[in-house]
Amino acid sequence: MKILILCHGNICRSPMAEGILKHKLKQQGKNILVESAGFESYHIGDKPDERTIQTLQKHQINILGKRARLFKKNDFDEFDKIYFMDDNNFLYAKKIARNSEDLKKLDYIMNVLEPKNNIQVPDPYYGGKEGFDSVYKMLDMACQKIADSNI
Repeated sequence: MKILILCHGNICRSPMAEGILKHKLKQQGKNILVESAGFESYHIGDKPDERTIQTLQKHQINILGKRARLFKKNDFDEFDKIYFMDDNNFLYAKKIARNSEDLKKLDYIMNVLEPKNNIQVPDPYYGGKEGFDSVYKMLDMACQKIADSNI
């Protein structure tokens, strides 16, 4: 199983979810590949937002080696499941999808908790640390559900 998590710039939400999910899967002894990517090129190669790093460090999760990368068409071939954060992410991914098989791999990450409700994870980039804590709580619950599933 290979999981990809998407957000806008790959410096806040998706690397946070990547770090949380990797941590939970490691604790459970599951060997699942987890990566994250974004849709905008202006952060390629950048480390995650400092507030993302600090939020995760409070929970003993280290993502210091993570660098932002772009989502690309062949990610549909490489990954079994592709989670995204919001409606805009879905529209971008849908544009890149080549066929119905690609589209079947896509889902809102929060749908693991509330299927088909398409709850969006807010982008904390323009807010304060509280927004990152709030996003952490949302993603922690979703990632726990993913980790606990039969993947």
